[in-house]
Amino acid sequence: MKKSLIYSLTMVLVAVILIACGPDNTEPKENSTNEGKAAGDEMPEKPDSLKLWVNAEEKQQEAVQQITNKYTEETGIKVDMVPVDMLEQVEKLDVEGPAGNGPDIIFQPHDRIGDLVLRGLVDPVNFGNKESGYTDTALQAVQFEDEYWGYPAVIETYAMYYNKSLVEKTPETIQDVMSIAERDTDTSKDQFGFLMEAANFYFVYPFFSGNGAYVFANEDGNYDISDIGLANEGSVEGGQLVQKWFDNNYIPQDLTPDIMNGLFQEGKVSTVINGPWMVREYSEALGNDLGAVPLPILDNGENPKSFVGVKSYMLSYYSDNKEWAEHLMAYITNYENSMTYYDIAGEIPARDDAMEDPAIAEDPIFSAFAEQTKFGEPMPSVPAMQQVWDPINDALNFISKGEPVKDVLDEAVETIQGQIDASGAN
Repeated sequence: MKKSLIYSLTMVLVAVILIACGPDNTEPKENSTNEGKAAGDEMPEKPDSLKLWVNAEEKQQEAVQQITNKYTEETGIKVDMVPVDMLEQVEKLDVEGPAGNGPDIIFQPHDRIGDLVLRGLVDPVNFGNKESGYTDTALQAVQFEDEYWGYPAVIETYAMYYNKSLVEKTPETIQDVMSIAERDTDTSKDQFGFLMEAANFYFVYPFFSGNGAYVFANEDGNYDISDIGLANEGSVEGGQLVQKWFDNNYIPQDLTPDIMNGLFQEGKVSTVINGPWMVREYSEALGNDLGAVPLPILDNGENPKSFVGVKSYMLSYYSDNKEWAEHLMAYITNYENSMTYYDIAGEIPARDDAMEDPAIAEDPIFSAFAEQTKFGEPMPSVPAMQQVWDPINDALNFISKGEPVKDVLDEAVETIQGQIDASGAN
């Protein structure tokens, strides 16, 4: 996205305003590139504190604490960081917000944005000239009804891990992976050439979408929820591929994430599809034998289109300090602090400049996930998406057991559409 022609003047204006509002030597540093408001907007008087709900995970808390401590040093604003499980924040805000006990900022995955907006729990954010730092995919993810609803912090998708001691040549195509699966699978010894959660639509989606499937028809970020593409020709082709994995005993029926991860860490699995959240555990188990590459190219020559998730800081509707809350969100997600977060929490920042940083671009593991995000697409953030998961996962379960793929997918789409109509979701 192009920067405004008045970008430089805006930065000067913001700096002057911040100096005027705060005590000596507390203005943000020059490398805090995302802070500020749109051109012409003035910052109100500084609050004594801001409340931030951070995801209740040790490394993430450590990273955000380090960043917000620095923010307090630079601005004089105390940040009350409260650990709340990310998946529990919405219901908690629904109660705490109206009571006056809620936060200024929450931390949420982008696919919940539509629901949060409809429930009136968040306000849109005003990037001003600053959206250019974030990846296009991240910005697309946090858009809903032509407005931005969060400052992107983390972008993630899944890729293919492999054990170098078992795989001599890096797997690049689906045929490479199937050859490894055929060669290395011995269920009597709990040894497998290829494993993934193949009855979980989140992970299976690229093998559908890469063949032309889609969840909802999408034109420039506008979803048509009446047009569901999960039983079209591409979906059937993807479903048949998944069914072959089970028919050939490449993937066992009773596979769970814990079993899969345990077997891979024990050196009994050659390749696994999983997310970057497993990098540390896999690295500890396999050391230099751990490799990672983007998802294997399909038979049609296409790169699989994985779901991309973006976690962002969002502005509570109930905040009394909205301008400064945005200032803090921009500060946390600027380039310097995004790299701090990556170093400590091990999550990939949703920024182009961070992706290009040698710490990520030249990392043999994380670079594979960064590369795969280029082929991915954001999970739909419309509320109707919540009606998709259970029916399509049930369909994959039936497919894994040998049920007719086309019939199962047709029934799943009918169920999804019925649930959408009944819920009034859009």
